[in-house]
Amino acid sequence: MQDYSSDPLVGTLVDGRYLIQSRLASGGMSTVYVATDRRLERDVALKVLHPHMAGDPQFLDRLGREAKAAARLSHPHVVGVLDQGEDDRVAYLVMEYIKGHTLRDVLKDKGALPPRLALALIDPVVEGLGAAHDAGLIHRDIKPENVLIADDGRIKLGDFGLARAISTSTSTGALIGTVAYLSPELVLGRQADARSDIYSVGIMLYEMITGRQPFDGEVPIQVAYQHVNSTVGAPSALVPGLAGEIDELVQWCTANDPDKRPVDGNALLSELRHIRTNLSDAELDLQPPGARPALPVVPPAAGPPARRPGGAPDPRTVEGATEVIGARQQPTEFIARISNPTTLMSAAPRHPGYGPLSAPDEAPYPGGQFDQGQSHQGPGSAVPASKRAQRKQDRDEEKARQKAAATPVRSLREGSPRRRGLLWILVLVIAALLAGGAGWFFGMGPGSPGTIPELANKTVAEAQQLLRTAGFQSTTKDVFDDGVAPGLVVGSEPAAGEVIRKFQPVSLAVSKGPELFPLPELTGKSLDEAKTALNGAGMALGQIAETFDESAPAGTVLAQAPRSGNPVRHGTPVDLTVSKGPQPIPVPDVRGQDQGDAVKSIEAAGLKAVVAPETVFDRSVPKGSVVAQDPASGNLTKGGTVTLTVSKGPKLVQVPNFIGKQASEAQKALEQLGFKVKIDNILGGFFGTVRAQDPVNTSVPEGSTITLTVV
Repeated sequence: MQDYSSDPLVGTLVDGRYLIQSRLASGGMSTVYVATDRRLERDVALKVLHPHMAGDPQFLDRLGREAKAAARLSHPHVVGVLDQGEDDRVAYLVMEYIKGHTLRDVLKDKGALPPRLALALIDPVVEGLGAAHDAGLIHRDIKPENVLIADDGRIKLGDFGLARAISTSTSTGALIGTVAYLSPELVLGRQADARSDIYSVGIMLYEMITGRQPFDGEVPIQVAYQHVNSTVGAPSALVPGLAGEIDELVQWCTANDPDKRPVDGNALLSELRHIRTNLSDAELDLQPPGARPALPVVPPAAGPPARRPGGAPDPRTVEGATEVIGARQQPTEFIARISNPTTLMSAAPRHPGYGPLSAPDEAPYPGGQFDQGQSHQGPGSAVPASKRAQRKQDRDEEKARQKAAATPVRSLREGSPRRRGLLWILVLVIAALLAGGAGWFFGMGPGSPGTIPELANKTVAEAQQLLRTAGFQSTTKDVFDDGVAPGLVVGSEPAAGEVIRKFQPVSLAVSKGPELFPLPELTGKSLDEAKTALNGAGMALGQIAETFDESAPAGTVLAQAPRSGNPVRHGTPVDLTVSKGPQPIPVPDVRGQDQGDAVKSIEAAGLKAVVAPETVFDRSVPKGSVVAQDPASGNLTKGGTVTLTVSKGPKLVQVPNFIGKQASEAQKALEQLGFKVKIDNILGGFFGTVRAQDPVNTSVPEGSTITLTVV
């Protein structure tokens, strides 16, 4: 027995947050502890990875991604992933702590379960699995140890995310999983999907109903061989009287070909609930031969609880104590991937005993059925040995009576030639009648061969008449078909031209016309969103027309044809009208125009004119006219703003008097004031003196010409 008190992590604080209280279980990849989240003050299940896993950075990165994906899944029947991380010592996953027991504990306690209980226990497991499949998660390690049953009756599926992370961290020559529940494609190293989980659920349901797994072997490779090369038998072979619907459900889930299984958990859940609803009470409450009565609860003896070696209390003797995850009854294990099924031949069982076994101590009552007046007693029965011996004697006597009843009291005397001759005549007559009947049956009767006529594109009445003429009986089924008009025959099964016996049924497929699907609403979506929606609905993208729209941003779908809601065939092209955004408007150039005329020109173009409050001097633009605009060119959308700056005309400057001064000095000063200077020389301007000036001592517009007369 393992010493739980010697674990060095018990009592330590992980990542400064999780205080480890005790160890629950240990497996080949990790150890699970009960810990207290000191930040949120609640108990959690802390899964600490073994050092050989935690030392791989790439694996830890994958584990983080898988944990994030699993944490996004919130469902009442899935154990929640709360946190993931690592510190200097350990890499860990934090999960919801479920105080209770596992489905494995139930199977150990009760053995085979009645169909009502088995279906009730598997229902929430499949519901949680369906939610995970909808979220894109695949479990890969479905087994009774991962089905947790809380003390309050809640049922949850645990360990999402870890199996995928570990399987992708191993080499290409290994895979991970519990071999008893592995799907054939996982054994062969092929891609796993939701149907791989369905196979494991089917194996688990088989075990719940029969009390044993369908495949057995001394080493895991023998079990893997049987998963690939054998088919799961019907549970009714071990549970007489089991409803055929349950046989079909188990064998549907455990088909070797994944395409023949339910596509995901939701598909399985629908069929499971249909079966639960339609089975009778007698079928649901059938007591399987492998069932055991629940063990009585033995109260703990007075005094301190029993302890494990090292002083730790034994959880089995502490009231209310339970281990949520079983310790190694069905450990997840690594086995070699098999790329060729023939390589498993050496591992195949070499002796009988790997097929379904009869349950111990299950002796049938006379007639092959259990005595209706008594309950079946299995191992550990409380029936005294004397009564069991008496029952065996009664069964032996009944068999002897049946044998005696089947033995003739008198026999024909061997020495009578006449009687032997009559016997031979009778035998020959019977043989002739049988031969004649067989000849008629297979030559001209229902067993004679016939060829299926060509029935496509004929009415149902015409097709049935042709089949009757050829000696066949037919049934019909409606199918969608894009190429055959409604009410006409699409084809037959078997197909036209095939030769079959006339007693074999022929099924006619009658067209319902093309299957129509409603178009999605695309208006208001972006063009990329519309393309995605069309692809999802199985429709084609038709022509795209672009147009300006003042309210819709560029790239927005304005209209579609056909319109949304109309039922159309798959692949129907849908034309889209897409917005190019508001129409651009060229900005008119109104500089130099009178303010009123400029405003009218801008507003006529569909733009808005705004006059700047400040006016400016301009020697070339008259007062009241536009001297500048913003923007001066380019394009605007409707309602865009153009700002106008209006001229105050030229600036007035006082002209100084330079008469009597040198012409060069006067010219320089006037030019600095912004005037233009004109020189009129008299007598050649020999002295360079200004004799006259026009204008002088007055204010004139900046840039005006000043005339100087120089002598």
